[in-house]
Amino acid sequence: MNGSARNFSYLAYGLLGLPLAMAALPVYVHVPAYYSLHLDVSLAQLGWVLFAARLIDTAQDPVLGLLIDRSGRRMNNWFIVAAGIFAAAFACLWLPPKGAIASLAWLGVTLVLVYAAHSFLSIAYLAWGASLDGAAARAQVLLGPAAAREAAGLVGILIASAIPAMAMSGDPEHLSNTMVWYSLGFAGLLLAAVLVLLCRAPAWQRSPHSQTRWLAAFGAVRTNQRFLRLLPAYLLNALSVSLPATLVLFYIRDQLQEQEHAAAFLLAYFTAAVCGLPGWVRLAKHIGPATAWRCGMHVAVGAFCAAALLDAGDVLPYFLICVAAGMALGADLALPPVLFAHAIGDSPAKGTYYSIYTMLGKLAAACCGLALPLLAMLAYRPGAGASTALVAMYAGLPCLLKIAAMYSLRRSCEEDRV
Repeated sequence: MNGSARNFSYLAYGLLGLPLAMAALPVYVHVPAYYSLHLDVSLAQLGWVLFAARLIDTAQDPVLGLLIDRSGRRMNNWFIVAAGIFAAAFACLWLPPKGAIASLAWLGVTLVLVYAAHSFLSIAYLAWGASLDGAAARAQVLLGPAAAREAAGLVGILIASAIPAMAMSGDPEHLSNTMVWYSLGFAGLLLAAVLVLLCRAPAWQRSPHSQTRWLAAFGAVRTNQRFLRLLPAYLLNALSVSLPATLVLFYIRDQLQEQEHAAAFLLAYFTAAVCGLPGWVRLAKHIGPATAWRCGMHVAVGAFCAAALLDAGDVLPYFLICVAAGMALGADLALPPVLFAHAIGDSPAKGTYYSIYTMLGKLAAACCGLALPLLAMLAYRPGAGASTALVAMYAGLPCLLKIAAMYSLRRSCEEDRV
């Protein structure tokens, strides 16, 4: 395969990152605000439903990973089925029945379906990318298919940061219709990306009928010390990213009182991530991915410390904070997959490994869902104005989590220098 054909095949692989990111952001950021602010669902009840759905999502990932490892040539069919479920369930999120209890039940069921389909696609997608061209792909994980995947994902995030946020800040009567149209566009992109992946991407290097058993798969994970050392840092960092993602619209609405700028703030954040990604890749080549990731965490801590000092009307300072935090997000997106791919090596149980990787991200999101009932206990009410508790949860706690993640990553930074 010549260079241009190889690059095209890598783009075919990377395209699926766009719809996966395009749906993930509204589910984690806009769904809580939609159900609490526009459907008058109790904040405490909403938080527990989110926590329960995310906990189910977290627990199912190892099962999905093992299923992927053992699926053989049936994987193509599973990809199509999962994509169809994902598209339908995502659209249903924005069409709840009337009544608070019915809306909560609808939300719980549709979230479980969305999470299951998204988890299956994400785990299989990561395992596919780590298996392309054998060891060559892992040695050049910042290039080729991995770079295409991250770039497409950031484009999807940019789309998701703009359209749903504008819909949320617009006429509430048209919000549901706008999000249904968004869902139809997402469904078309998702199904097209899956078909391109299956037909044009480099082949997944796997046996037709994998014999991986769960004891052998999890035994390999348990004895891989390099992989295990990365898990605490990844979990702490995921918590530090998920918590402000859950609360950002509440912070913009009540602390800054600038809801009309929400879409612009999110767009600035993710645009900075896109622009910063090549810089983190170059830096990682010189000082190692773990050390570069730690540098990104320092930038994020500075940004959130500054966010804790803002008051109503501080539009320009928060734009600058969004840019700085977005630059740091580029490191969070690009560098952990590099570290994990190196730690996994040639193991045939890649689905199991990546199920643990995704499970920690889901566990972080589930725990962050508890921030809503905790804020309710601390007397925060959405739409009631500035709140010290909200600022502490949105900006203060993520700083502490980032610092803990940096400390946990120190051993990997030493390996960078070896």
